[in-house]
Amino acid sequence: MPAAKQTILRLLEQSRGVSLSGEQIAQELNISRAAVWKAVNQLKKEGYRIEAVQNRGYRLDPDSDLLSAEGIRSRLPFNLPLFLEQSLPSTNQAAKKLAIEGAAHGTTVLASGQTEGRGRLGRTFFSPVGAGLYMSVLLRPEIGSADAVLVTIAAAVAVCLAVEETTGIQLGIKWVNDLLLGKKKAGGILTEGITAFESGAVEAVVVGVGLNLTDAPFPPELDGIACSLFGSGRPCVTRNELAAAILRHLFFFAEDFPARSYLDEYRRRSTALGRQIEICGQGVPPRTARAVSVADDGGLTVRYPDGREETLRWGEISIRPLA
Repeated sequence: MPAAKQTILRLLEQSRGVSLSGEQIAQELNISRAAVWKAVNQLKKEGYRIEAVQNRGYRLDPDSDLLSAEGIRSRLPFNLPLFLEQSLPSTNQAAKKLAIEGAAHGTTVLASGQTEGRGRLGRTFFSPVGAGLYMSVLLRPEIGSADAVLVTIAAAVAVCLAVEETTGIQLGIKWVNDLLLGKKKAGGILTEGITAFESGAVEAVVVGVGLNLTDAPFPPELDGIACSLFGSGRPCVTRNELAAAILRHLFFFAEDFPARSYLDEYRRRSTALGRQIEICGQGVPPRTARAVSVADDGGLTVRYPDGREETLRWGEISIRPLA
């Protein structure tokens, strides 16, 4: 996007819902009013809902919800490399490719939809165009592989805080990465590490975030399991606003993952603690236990009926209904 068009979009995003005169924009950018008019028309062709009112200027519709780098950057106190596409096979795949090519810490990939979105254990993550927020953040934290789960925990808390801050909606977290609205899954985190072959050190971590914002026809296998934040209603937040809020919270935690400043909030939002759960794992029969606590390393401590305790660091849990 040419520099003038980028700057005009940033100005309109910063003044969303308020008219800016063409003369004001032209003076700020040191370009002609005709150039402003041309850039605005190009933005409108790209899908931005910009109103032009005689004697008042240009106004970005407050309900316009097109993902844009400028719309996100205008809400961040720092600058990040941002890559946006209408649709991608997977934002995590794209971010991992960028990581291997040497992309910088903080590089973020966003898409309006994914055709090959994935969750944990190779599951499909349903992510149709326009129904959610799908983003992956490349981090280069100074942590060991044993602490990689802390990145997932921090990301889950960052998303919950961002959603509550921008919408007032409170999400719960099912260990380790599911984001729940009530008893249904509204989103999830997929963290994938890139390690050095010789040393085993973590060179990069890609944090994928998927959030269902509005209802789409969920496939049969998700019926009764998945939900969206706003159902069939109109979202009260744009995807740019939500993405920026997630990035602000995530990078606050990323400044020092080992400090574990997010663990108490993770524990507070846990939907499993104190509940009877069923533990599933590949090749292991399901086991019943009570979830006792979240350990400082992110593991889930459980107590079996015979009184024995174990801290889980892998596997899958389901929460049993209350009696």
